[in-house]
Amino acid sequence: MFLKTLREVDPEIFDIIFDETRRQHENIELIASENFTSEAVLEAQGSVLTNKYAEGYPAARWYGGCENVDRAEGLAIERAKKLFGAEHVNVQPHSGTQANIAVYLAALEVGDGLMAMDLACGGHLTHGHPLNISGRFYRIIPYGVSRQSEQIDYDELAQTARREKPKMILAGASAYPRTIDFDTFKEIADSVGALLMVDMAHIAGLVAAGLHPSPVRMSDYVTTTTHKTLRGPRAGMILCKEAYAKRIDRDVFPGNQGGPLMHVIAAKAVALKEALEPRFKEYQGQIVANARTLAEELAGLGYRIVSGGTDNHLMLVDVLTSRSITGKAAATALDRVKITVNKNLIPFDEKSPFVTSGIRLGTPAATSRGMKEPEMKKIAAIIDATLSAPEDEAVIEKSRRQIAELTEQFPLYAERREAMALVAK
Repeated sequence: MFLKTLREVDPEIFDIIFDETRRQHENIELIASENFTSEAVLEAQGSVLTNKYAEGYPAARWYGGCENVDRAEGLAIERAKKLFGAEHVNVQPHSGTQANIAVYLAALEVGDGLMAMDLACGGHLTHGHPLNISGRFYRIIPYGVSRQSEQIDYDELAQTARREKPKMILAGASAYPRTIDFDTFKEIADSVGALLMVDMAHIAGLVAAGLHPSPVRMSDYVTTTTHKTLRGPRAGMILCKEAYAKRIDRDVFPGNQGGPLMHVIAAKAVALKEALEPRFKEYQGQIVANARTLAEELAGLGYRIVSGGTDNHLMLVDVLTSRSITGKAAATALDRVKITVNKNLIPFDEKSPFVTSGIRLGTPAATSRGMKEPEMKKIAAIIDATLSAPEDEAVIEKSRRQIAELTEQFPLYAERREAMALVAK
């Protein structure tokens, strides 16, 4: 009925949603930060809870009529605490960016030193980009990776921290394929009297499943998105020690945003419930196995994998060295055969961020469709064929057919697509 009503009221938006549903089904999604939610999460996010304003926190709202949304937010908080072993959780941030900004507001003064991973080495926009609030308000002290190993050089990181004396050290990245040693980060932070913040947005699902060391115990603040490997709605969340709870809550609301999105918080609660189930750990294990297989297959085909491999859900592929093609051109060629990736800087990249020498690949979304190691091997071969002859129309057409066979074998939201197709007729 919803789809029928939407088509009658706004056929243009219906068509856009229909086309995007079809695109998501027909494309193999290898963007590391994207994933597909469950149907239950979609239903919660598309519910009547979107109608409710609820500024404030459970049992302390500025509006009446919040008794039901209070229950939803309470469930999200308690499930997050249980899943990650956190003392305090704020589930209201609209995004990972807003979660990060709330921590900065709570812990730093303008001009304080913030030590974070260099964006060119895998850091995130909110970790110090000069146009972002982080780069505009704070003294950014970047750290990077070793030119030899392309992994974090903890000795150099410690030396920089001793020299610069940052107020806060931030661990976490958006394009780092290796396990992060949070214990060493904690030792370095303690040695210079710095707070430790961890942005675990990319690896939250792996942390929840025990497949990556957890930063929660030793960190002052932990932020995360709730999508990516966690497979919930696109939003954010903050975990911290109880001592920081009041300050964090104040700097989320009213410090950083107004009314929380209660339909999204309900969807977070659903995703967190799913993450507490035993099959979630199996799913996360398959994500890691798929990433490892994809990286190994590409390496076997002659591609240089940054840092030599992956320990998590993503990898960086140096396509310029491997196939004399830029990251931008590689992403465009793969998009033609319905493989979606993003161009990405690699450490010490000599190309601009708009061109890049690499692409970033991730396996969460493909794993959500049920794909496993055999499919990763097929995808690697299709990627190689496409990038080895990006101008050969016969090769492009063959690759496109092979992707179509895979996506039909592993359908996405089948009932939803069928229902929309019926309405469209």
